[in-house]
Amino acid sequence: MSAVALPLVPARLGRFVLRRFRPQVYAAYGVLWVLALEGSAVALQGTAWRPTGGTAVRAVSVVLTLLFLRMLDEQKDLAHDRVHHPDRPLVTGAITAAELRGAMAGAVVVVVALNAALSPVAALLALLPPGYALLLPVVERRSAPVREGQLLNLAVTYPVQVLVGVYVYLSLAVSGPVTADWRALPLLGLCAGVFLHFEFARKTAWESVPGDRLYSSALGPVAGAAAVLAPVAVAVLCDVVLFRPTTVLGLLPCLAALLPAAAARRFLTARRGTWPLPPAMGYIVVTYLALVLQAVVLP
Repeated sequence: MSAVALPLVPARLGRFVLRRFRPQVYAAYGVLWVLALEGSAVALQGTAWRPTGGTAVRAVSVVLTLLFLRMLDEQKDLAHDRVHHPDRPLVTGAITAAELRGAMAGAVVVVVALNAALSPVAALLALLPPGYALLLPVVERRSAPVREGQLLNLAVTYPVQVLVGVYVYLSLAVSGPVTADWRALPLLGLCAGVFLHFEFARKTAWESVPGDRLYSSALGPVAGAAAVLAPVAVAVLCDVVLFRPTTVLGLLPCLAALLPAAAARRFLTARRGTWPLPPAMGYIVVTYLALVLQAVVLP
């Protein structure tokens, strides 16, 4: 990279972020995820939850980790994007792979430094998601089934999201407010259900075109719809196991499942088009906001 071009890098990275990592979507999701997971973990100890400086560290760390993953995916999918998405920044030259790798390294340094202020263990935990993610391009290059099979690819790549949740929970346990116990599993399962609902929803449609990489292409649209709804059922079950809700406020995370149910009815009735995404996004927001409110109020 030339010395003349170096001052342009921040602006190029900024445009990339606005295009491929919209803060109002991805950053908001990352923050809500941390607040819901941390708040619920503390509330399950029987004490009211309030955000702390550690909460801010975990929220920033998760958002930067999600940005790291987005930048890695852009490079991993470059060959596919050259054919099917020629307008994407890395394909057009609006950003370079070297610039993305530099930003990824910077994100990791910031995340480690922030978490080191909490504890050395938190810093090590924060390295788990990017460490696992860096193995994925190697696996995909060496395995055609992983690279080309949408469902197998999800099975291999999804654990990075689990590791993000593990980092949030265990870094919280290390700092003291939470004693790690069996409830970590259904709590992480609840978050997994919320994420996977949206993941399947955004890649389910009645029709497909080359390059879409839809789960419904492998499953069929009806089975694909079932796959969209199955994570919601898992999330509701985990919520009931954890909280045994009896009040309206406690039931809100479960009642959020009405949004996917309405979307399923619309999708299956129409028998054309894609799964409605606004209800899928609304499900994430309502579920996580309800969990945050529950953590603040109920104990």
